[in-house]
Amino acid sequence: MNVMITGASGGLGRVMVAECAERGYNLFITDINQAGLLSLKQGLERQFKVCVAAKACDLTKAESVDELMSFIDMHGIRFDMLINVAGIDYEGGFLSIDREKIIKIIALNNEATLRITHDILLRRRPGKRFTLIFVSSLASLYPMPLKATYAASKRFLLDFALALRHELKNKDVSVLTLCPGGLVTTKEAIRGISAQGFWGNATTNSLEIVARKTIGYALQGKSLYIPGLLNKILSLLGRLIPRSWAAALIYLRWSKAQVKWLR
Repeated sequence: MNVMITGASGGLGRVMVAECAERGYNLFITDINQAGLLSLKQGLERQFKVCVAAKACDLTKAESVDELMSFIDMHGIRFDMLINVAGIDYEGGFLSIDREKIIKIIALNNEATLRITHDILLRRRPGKRFTLIFVSSLASLYPMPLKATYAASKRFLLDFALALRHELKNKDVSVLTLCPGGLVTTKEAIRGISAQGFWGNATTNSLEIVARKTIGYALQGKSLYIPGLLNKILSLLGRLIPRSWAAALIYLRWSKAQVKWLR
C-alpha cells in the first residue's frame, strides 16, 4: 500500500508515519520542515523495511504543490491512502492575534488541505480502493470563542469530509474524519493541556492509540472517529444543547485557561 502523509515531521504526523511503517506500507512523506523530514526518513529506513520517499513542500503555495506533483508524476507514484495531518493554530483571541496568523490558519488547515487532496485523488492507484483521512478536531463540534478561527477551520474539514464521502462513494473512495481532543505533540500543546486543568487532562488522547485506531477505522470504512469516552459524551452534548449555550460555556472555560496558557 502506498500512503502519503502531510505534516509528517510534526507530533501526530510522526506517529502516523510510524504506525504505517509498522504495517509495512510504502510511504511518501511531506512537510515544510525539510530537516525534520529527512531525519524522519533516515530513521524509518533504519528501523523498518519499507520504501520511504520524502520531499519538502509548502502546501499553502500552489507552485510548491505543483512542484511536488511533478516529482510524483516523474517517478510514476500512485497512492492508496492520503492522511491529511498538516495544520496549525495560534493561541489567543481573534483581535489579540496578528492578522496574517489568522489568515495562515485558514490557508493551511483549509486551502492547503483541499489543494493536496484534489491532486492526490487524481493520482490514486487505478482499480484499487482509496482511503482518505482528514485530521479535524473535537473543536470542530462547537463554536469556540477564543479559538474561533481554528474551530471554524476544523468544522469546515468535518463537513467537507462527510460530503466528499458520499460524493466519491461510487468511485471506491472511503473518507474518515478524526476529531481528537488534546494531543501531546509540542511543548505549547502540553502547556495548553496543563492550563485547562482537569478538563485538559481528561480530554487528552494518546498519540499512539489515536494513530492505530484512526488507520484501522479508516480501512474498515468508518466515517468518524472521536477518541475517548468523555470526548464522545461531549460531542453528544454539543448536539443536544443550543449552539449559543455551548459557545457561552466554552468561553467561560477558555477565558480562564487561556490566561494561564498565555502567561
